[in-house]
Amino acid sequence: MTNSLIHPKAYIALCLSLSVFLLSGCLTRKNALPPDKATVSTRSKKAPSRNTILTDASSAPRDVRATGRGLIDGYAQVLGVRPQDLQNVTLYTYIDDWMGIPHRSGGVDRRGLDCSAFVGMVMRDVYGKSVPRVSKEMAEHIKRKYERQLQEGDLVFFSFGRRDIDHVGIYLHNNKFVHVSTTKGVIISDLHDSWYYKYFKRAGSVR
Repeated sequence: MTNSLIHPKAYIALCLSLSVFLLSGCLTRKNALPPDKATVSTRSKKAPSRNTILTDASSAPRDVRATGRGLIDGYAQVLGVRPQDLQNVTLYTYIDDWMGIPHRSGGVDRRGLDCSAFVGMVMRDVYGKSVPRVSKEMAEHIKRKYERQLQEGDLVFFSFGRRDIDHVGIYLHNNKFVHVSTTKGVIISDLHDSWYYKYFKRAGSVR
């Protein structure tokens, strides 16, 4: 009779390989989070108030609501630009539809998703472009730009405590970008806030 049991060492190796695959899209290590964000609060797991634009950007107003025809006005307020500067209504409607959806490693739906899944969906559904599934590979498929050249829809990449790229977001305006935070879900942040800027590695447009 053939022994079909998996050797313990082989089983461990298989589990480790699966973990690397699932976590490769975004940073998920708790010890890489800033002190005030290291613990996931019960509040962060609750659904956000309907139509509230979530942001942790130090330069952005809080509790801005975006409803109906006022959606663009709300996003313009958070981004610090004029409403007429936001011409891609489809983009902001899409972001608003996913705003606050929680982070889930390997997730690709409204129960939760990771940073690269969100970026891939926006690129596909808003821009009609295809990008690799994980952030590290996305970073190799862009036309690199200097920070001052960034435009709405460009990608921004980060490395939180590791050499390799492990996080990605979509640049909007005025140094703001939308991404999937491991603690707060889909949210708008500021590239120049110290926590993000010190881990910022590269940026560019999808080829």
